[in-house]
Amino acid sequence: MEHYYSHNPTAQPNPGKIEYQIEGKHLSFLTDSGIFSREKVDFGSNLLIQTLPHLIGKVLDIGCGYGPIGISIACLCPETYVTMVDINVRAVALAQKNILRNRITNAEILLSDGFDNVEESYNTIVCNPPIRAGKKVIYPIFEKSNQYLIPTGSLYIVIQRKQGAPSAQEKIKEVYGNCEVITKDGGYWVLRSVKEKCL
Repeated sequence: MEHYYSHNPTAQPNPGKIEYQIEGKHLSFLTDSGIFSREKVDFGSNLLIQTLPHLIGKVLDIGCGYGPIGISIACLCPETYVTMVDINVRAVALAQKNILRNRITNAEILLSDGFDNVEESYNTIVCNPPIRAGKKVIYPIFEKSNQYLIPTGSLYIVIQRKQGAPSAQEKIKEVYGNCEVITKDGGYWVLRSVKEKCL
């Protein structure tokens, strides 16, 4: 069965466009079939974008889809350089178009299955994980993220309570030694963990 986290979607293309407003900025995203939340920026991603503090330094958006989170961060936080990664080749192509479409100069997109093609260390990692892929896919994201953060770097995750936010929080706490809920809205939790210097 094909999912939005498939490597090469075979769904018949059905291009779309989303207009998105955030903090007085207007962004425009091209979307298509075989992509997560192709008709609008989903509630969880929007909540995460609105919740994030002003970021600086290197940011990784893992599982970026067509790019709403990473591109929004790059737009709102010009002191960042955002690397976006996704396993879905159609999503990666769209994210690249959306970087150019929105005249973003401080972001890039890479094709990567999780962290496979990620080589640098980051100040911040953000993720709206593909919950339908199951724990076997999303828990390794939590586990490996710690290796790609600088000391005192932060991981931000958005996840629905009914889709496993409490258990995800416990899993992330196992990895980081800490995990706080910084926002709850509409059944979604935004979780934050900080990489301790000693890890």
